Amino acid sequence: MSFADLKRKSQNNLQFLQKELEKSASGKQVDERFWKPEVDASGNGYAVIRFLPAPEGETVPWAKVYSHAFQGPGGWYIENSLTTLGDKDPVGEVNRRLWNSGSDEDKETARKQKRKLQYYSNIYVVKDPKHPENEGKVFLYKYGKKIHDKILAAMQPEFQDETPVNVFDLWEGANFKLKIKKVAGYWNYDSSEFDSVSALSADDDELEATWKQEYSLEAFTNKDQFKTYEELEKRLNLVLGITQRNAVPTVDSEEYEPAVFDTPSGGGFNDADITPQSSFRQQMSAPSPVKEEAIVEDDDALSYFAKLAEE
Repeated sequence: MSFADLKRKSQNNLQFLQKELEKSASGKQVDERFWKPEVDASGNGYAVIRFLPAPEGETVPWAKVYSHAFQGPGGWYIENSLTTLGDKDPVGEVNRRLWNSGSDEDKETARKQKRKLQYYSNIYVVKDPKHPENEGKVFLYKYGKKIHDKILAAMQPEFQDETPVNVFDLWEGANFKLKIKKVAGYWNYDSSEFDSVSALSADDDELEATWKQEYSLEAFTNKDQFKTYEELEKRLNLVLGITQRNAVPTVDSEEYEPAVFDTPSGGGFNDADITPQSSFRQQMSAPSPVKEEAIVEDDDALSYFAKLAEE
């Protein structure tokens, strides 16, 4: 870079360094691939995004990942759950034992240690009032059950007079108007909605360029994203203060039958996260083959727990 270029880019360089200083001060490594909406002082936020189709070489436009986030006597446990891969997870074994103990205190502990379900998709940012520099760019977007349900409702409506919309389609999809309100300390997405059907762009070359910018989603469920059962068990024992693992009934045990309990909130511990419906809904929302525990439904709970752990 020449001296003239240095002078010309001085203001832009200041803005770049300011952002880098903010990252450094926060002490967190920011993944620039991800987009997250920002709310104002009152907790309200608005943005318009477009869910994109599966990236090149992949077939599904979302990744589905289960995880755990809770605190014990030995610190925090924040890990991806092996149930994402259809395998047994040590937290599930502990939670089953707690739930079937008959103790209300144990059941409450099991509830706090429930797994959380999150989805990942590629999006195109149409409008971001807080950060207009994001508009026209492709990002990864992490979301929970509430937004997932909005996608389901659009793609498989419940009533005959409603037309199904493939919201991931570049030509026949729909923009998603993300409307956030703060309710009881958490972000609420109930007012969010899909717009009418429209093409993301009339220019196919432009659409292809957007599609080619997408990130892999299958990477989120690769084996290298998950610790082994033994590694997770070791960490779990440390967090829970367990020095010697007690015998835990397995799914194959003849004496063990998973119990289903009704709770005041209307969901049993072993309830699926979403009631099974038609084939598409089952594919989008079916629980892991290992029915080990219920699922946390708060979209931002994991981020909240992770922040507490860092503090």
